Formats: sequence, structure tokens, C-alpha cells
Amino acid sequence: MVAVDHVSFQVDKGEFLVILGPSGSGKSTLLMMIAGFIHPDEGEIYIEGELVNDKPPYERNVGMVFQSLALFPHMTVYENVAFPLKMRRLDPSVIDGKVKEILEIVRLSGLEDRKIHELSGGQRQRVALARTLVFKPSILLLDEPFGALDRKLREEMQVEMRKLHDELNATSLLVTHDQREALVLADEIMVIKDGRIEQKGLKREVYFKPRTTFVASFMGLTNVLNGYLWGDEKGPYVEISDKVKVRVPPMRKGGGMVHLAIKAQDVILSRVGEPTPGVENNIFEGTIVGEVFEGPDIIYEVALTDGLTLKAVTASISPLNLKVGDKVYVTLDPSRMTVLEE
Repeated sequence: MVAVDHVSFQVDKGEFLVILGPSGSGKSTLLMMIAGFIHPDEGEIYIEGELVNDKPPYERNVGMVFQSLALFPHMTVYENVAFPLKMRRLDPSVIDGKVKEILEIVRLSGLEDRKIHELSGGQRQRVALARTLVFKPSILLLDEPFGALDRKLREEMQVEMRKLHDELNATSLLVTHDQREALVLADEIMVIKDGRIEQKGLKREVYFKPRTTFVASFMGLTNVLNGYLWGDEKGPYVEISDKVKVRVPPMRKGGGMVHLAIKAQDVILSRVGEPTPGVENNIFEGTIVGEVFEGPDIIYEVALTDGLTLKAVTASISPLNLKVGDKVYVTLDPSRMTVLEE
């Protein structure tokens, strides 16, 4: 079985790249190869223009933060952060200055003498980051570093990590299966599946313009409908079923199976099917058959004709006040959908 298959990409200096994919997609293996803990069977790895395939991890000048953090429990905060500098045999006065500087940046000044068990989860996370950043690595590698934190703390640490990256002008590469985390942190996102790159690009491009059905379904709650592309005097449309024909953005006139990706947030629900310019032919009757309350939002499952169902997201304070069993109208805006060829 191949864990990473013909993967080739570049990370620019100062960039924050997030490798996103499901469990078993090869994310961590890729990170371990860059760090030097796994040797690739073929291919080349360059860091700052230097071929490093045969260099051990300690000669690559990379910093790595694991989900487990791997902090030394018998050491103080100061000693943990100073450890990589002592291993590099720097002068004690230089070590002291660098440790105090990085602790100030990660907001841990005053906690130098505390042991690891005396810290909160967020403070331990910052110690791990400080220990990795104190020797100014060429690239910072992060292997799902926030996975063990509760949701609130994880979201706080994501914001802090992005600020820290910008402040230090670091070059960072993080792997995660969390789409929200990727969108918060990344400049660019690289989506991988089964060891291969599905798409790499700016996060807004990957989110709004997926190139494959996997990326479309993995980046947020997305409806992926299969149908045949036709065209007439009014333009192209996708025939999903005998009763559901969806007008799509201008493209080739017709012919061939396609996949239609529509994000749940772009499925518009209403009590009255009033046409608006551009979507008058994309209004369908449906019935609410399921709902999931998520606090600020509600995810509705809407059944159309022929057994077709769509997911739709509305604000929980919406005046529609929909409930299971209600009849609704579904509007699909061609400008908010993506057509993917077979």
C-alpha cells in the first residue's frame, strides 16, 4: 500500500500551508518525510534550496509540534524552551535572551519556573510552540497540534497560532482533518486523498471553486448532485431527474455526465416560490424532512420530487420558522454552484 503517491508541491517562505484530508490520507506521513523521520522510497525533498533526503532530522533545521506536545514533565517552562538551544551548545547568555524573547511573544512571561503539570492546556500548547520556534527553524511543522484540546480552547489557539505566524513571518505547514481549522489558519490549502493531491490553492479558491467531487464534499457541507448536461436556447442545464432540471452557469451547451456542487448555505428556502431574475427556472417545491439545530444555524434536509434530497442551512433566528413537515420552495442560484465534469 502506498501512503504518499507522486506528491509534488512547494511552500513559499512566510507562507502558511495547511494539508487537509481524512484519516489515512497520508497527511502525517508527508510531514514525517519532510521532518526526516521517514525516508521516501523515491523523490527529493528540498528545504531552502538544499536537498535534505540524506540529512537526519536534527540537521534539517525544522521545528515540529506533535498533537501529544512531547513536553518534558520534569522540567520547568524555561528548561523546556531552552532545551533545543542547549542541544545546539549555545552560550548561556544567548540562551537566556532567546528564551525570554520567545516567552514574551507567546505570552508566558512570569511562568518560567512552573512545571508542565501546573499549566493549563492552552499554556502547554504555547510552551510547545515556544520550544519549537526559539531556534528559528526554516519551517514549522505542525501535526494536528490542537486535536487534544476542547473546542473553545482549540478555536482560541487557532487564532493565536495565526497571529504568531504573522508576527514571526514563519513558514508553517500544518496537517489536519478539520476544515474549519484549515480555513482559519491557511494562506493556501492542499487537499489530499489516498496519498494524492486533489487540489492546492488559496483557501477561498479551494472552498468556492472545488475541482473534484471529493474536494467539493469535503470543504464544508455541500450537496453533490449527479446528472446529464444538456443545452437549449436558454443555455445549459443539468437533468438530475425527470422532474428536476437545474439551470447552470454559462458553459458548453451539453453532452456528458456531470456533478453539480451546491453548498448548503447557498440553497435558499422560502415559503412562497417567487421568482427572481436569473433563477426563475431554478425554483423547486419541497418538504422539510429533517433538521439539526447547531446554535446559530439550523441544517434542514429538504426532500424534492423523485426522492431527491438537499441540505440547506439557515440562521436559527430566521423568520421562516420552519419545522419538519412544512412545505417549502427551494431556489438554486446558478452563480453559486460549480459544475464538475465526469
